[in-house]
Amino acid sequence: MISPESQGAERLSERQAALVAALVAGGPLPDGFEAGAVAAAARALLRKRADEVARRYPLLAHACGADFTARFVAWAAERPKTSTATDATAFAEYTGIPGGPSGLGPRRSRWLFPRR
Repeated sequence: MISPESQGAERLSERQAALVAALVAGGPLPDGFEAGAVAAAARALLRKRADEVARRYPLLAHACGADFTARFVAWAAERPKTSTATDATAFAEYTGIPGGPSGLGPRRSRWLFPRR
């Protein structure tokens, strides 16, 4: 027999998984959540994802121009995130950036590697 606490924990886990799916994978809105609030949070997460790519791959963002964030968000809305590097590679291929993502990789500052 399953304890009431275990059943409650299972239901909570299922609701949390449904909310995460709605936020980052375009899943259906779970019962009890306001559609506008979930949509706003999902948009904010997509913009954060775009910012991560732009910070790590600044040449990719520069190659896309001023509308990088809007283009990336529109592209990413249809694709779940696996990693920032995978996002950058797939987005560069999608946009047809000349030379692909090679050469658009993260830049390391010289201060990270002091001379000896």
